[in-house]
Amino acid sequence: MEFSAKQIAEYIQGVIEGDENATVHTFAKIEEGIPGAISFLSNPKYTHYIYDTQSSIVLVNKDFVPEKEIKTTLIRVDNAYESLAKLLNLYEMSKPKKTGVDPLAYIAPTAKIGQNVYIAPFACVADGAEVGDNTILHPHATVGTNAKVGSDCILYPHATVYHDCRVGNQCILHAGSVIGADGFGFAPSPEGYEKIPQIGIAILEDNVEVGANTCIDRATMGATIIRKGVKLDNLIQIAHNVEVGSHTVMASQVGIAGSTKVGEWCMFGGQTGLAGHIKIGNKVNLGAQSGVPGSIKDGQNLIGTPPMELKGYFKSSAVFKKLPDMYHELNNLKKELEELKKQLNK
Repeated sequence: MEFSAKQIAEYIQGVIEGDENATVHTFAKIEEGIPGAISFLSNPKYTHYIYDTQSSIVLVNKDFVPEKEIKTTLIRVDNAYESLAKLLNLYEMSKPKKTGVDPLAYIAPTAKIGQNVYIAPFACVADGAEVGDNTILHPHATVGTNAKVGSDCILYPHATVYHDCRVGNQCILHAGSVIGADGFGFAPSPEGYEKIPQIGIAILEDNVEVGANTCIDRATMGATIIRKGVKLDNLIQIAHNVEVGSHTVMASQVGIAGSTKVGEWCMFGGQTGLAGHIKIGNKVNLGAQSGVPGSIKDGQNLIGTPPMELKGYFKSSAVFKKLPDMYHELNNLKKELEELKKQLNK
């Protein structure tokens, strides 16, 4: 399927510079551009590629100022990266989609299946479970007893929604993700650790994406809740009774301990760890590997363990590198001071 620069510009409300009849049928990175491809430029580090790229069309920000002649057709937009995302979504939606239930899939007699659903070989929909319209279950995806998955969802291979849990509309669960496994609840006793039954559920609201092998535990009682628009990377652990506010994003290997409440529009870097029973405000940004032992108010940008303001953290890091030299200098000063004391006492 081909699209012209004119059609693309109309769709993303851009301004063409060059041949409005230039056509594309695929996407490519600007440094790997080929004829018939559309690329984008948003990071200044890649600017030098635009002068030699073979891509037929390149999306650029409106404030882009070329330093020399450009051969390709440009489409100027407010935000090149955002416009690319719209085009990629359009491209994805244009792909043909399978429907129907494969003979090798298992659908319980009491399960409810919506319209235009595709359920692949070895996928399982258990007793009392519900799967909404246009949802896709890839091989070995499982929807447990009385669980509900909404419309327009995708469950990739081995994604698992445990019994009674809820997944909203337009959600994506990547391979190996687990929604509603038991929370980590054990009571110490003289004989060891006694398991505390986890009788709550896990709820994902609409438009949530869960990365590969990410786990969201069910609540001890009540619900673990992931609010609308949350995006979770691979290998994240969300413990029992946690609540994550809408449109929050987390990079790989974030871990959140039980009963912590995270606000809206937060951003957590990779390997950030949050203690249990704390509250994180709205629009909090935490740098990679931050360790958070206590609550944080709205709108803070922090990094480190315990987290501190970015400016202070980088100043402290600079001093930390000098500590061996400072320690050596301090010992020398101590020796000099002792010598001075001895001389004064003579």
